[in-house]
Amino acid sequence: MGNYVQNLSDRVTLIAAEDTWIEGDAIQQLHNTAKLPGMSLVAGMPDLHPGRGYPVGAAFFAAEHLYPALIGGDIGCGMALWQTDIDASKASIGKLEKKLGNIDGPLDDSWQAAVAALVPADMGFQQALGTIGGGNHFAELQRVDEVYDPAALAQLKLQKGVLQLLVHSGSRGLGQHILRQHIDQHGHSGLVADSAAARGYLQAHDRAVLFAEANRQLIARRILARLHAEGEQLLDITHNMVCRAQVSQQDGWMHRKGATPADRGAVVIPGSRGDYSYLVQPLPSAVSLYSLAHGAGRKWMRSECKDRLLKRYSYAQLSRTRLGSHVICADRELIYEEAPEAYKPIDNIVAVLAGAGLLQVVARLKPVLTYKTRGECCD
Repeated sequence: MGNYVQNLSDRVTLIAAEDTWIEGDAIQQLHNTAKLPGMSLVAGMPDLHPGRGYPVGAAFFAAEHLYPALIGGDIGCGMALWQTDIDASKASIGKLEKKLGNIDGPLDDSWQAAVAALVPADMGFQQALGTIGGGNHFAELQRVDEVYDPAALAQLKLQKGVLQLLVHSGSRGLGQHILRQHIDQHGHSGLVADSAAARGYLQAHDRAVLFAEANRQLIARRILARLHAEGEQLLDITHNMVCRAQVSQQDGWMHRKGATPADRGAVVIPGSRGDYSYLVQPLPSAVSLYSLAHGAGRKWMRSECKDRLLKRYSYAQLSRTRLGSHVICADRELIYEEAPEAYKPIDNIVAVLAGAGLLQVVARLKPVLTYKTRGECCD
């Protein structure tokens, strides 16, 4: 474990190997966050990269303070894994892509009963439900490529012969609205945990988490309906959130920004849109603040991707991957920003977490068809 767990200070831990790509700015942001009032411990995952003032790919434990700015605007963002009844051996990517069509727009009236069953009518931002959004969000049909733990796979009731559907999305405009309200009133300052302001934020936060979970479910059901398929949700994990927690017998608040909980069962850690995803069984540990990486993690800033890649790849080339999968992304800026080269290799991320004794790999999933947008998408 020692080779992968770096104690950068008495309050800052980094889970990484010597060859893990970690930018200096991200390390500095970890140290800066550890200095916030009431912050007890900070842990960076191997997918750590710089964010807007605070790092992405990290968990933060504070005893008596809440920091909404650490969670950011996409409260409740996470990933849901569904099992479909689509025969993996007979699936035609071209036919699946044609059937899927365009799912960027709002749900039509036929979905209103489903929406009403999942979220309160006064939640707001109803038009965004069932839509993926921009950035690194996606929905991806996958197939089981390698099985490393057949017993664990069977316990999860995951079948090898059918396609899986992984949905990565969040609370859309609702989370942004909640963050803006907080910043307008309190700036980036934390909130004392037992204050009225903290209770108000937590109430709004929990509504956004509910919205995000409902959104992932509606996206999955929408895709299954388009493909004339049935499906079952196997797991749903949130990686942008704050919750009560206990670390080393100290009660407090766990903040996760792009970090997957390691204490809520099996999770999927996806690579880029041209790489594998891994289904893993976490081994919860206070070393990582009971958290894991939530994906491969960015290697390049979005603003520099197109300049780096335009001469190497055409838009059409980026719509196909080295693994033979297709990527639906009509936003020509976004497809460069989300190119596989802009991300760290997922094999390294998972190997580091396994080497640190934080997980056991259950299976490797191979992308078949990735949906991002049919047009100019927005966050």
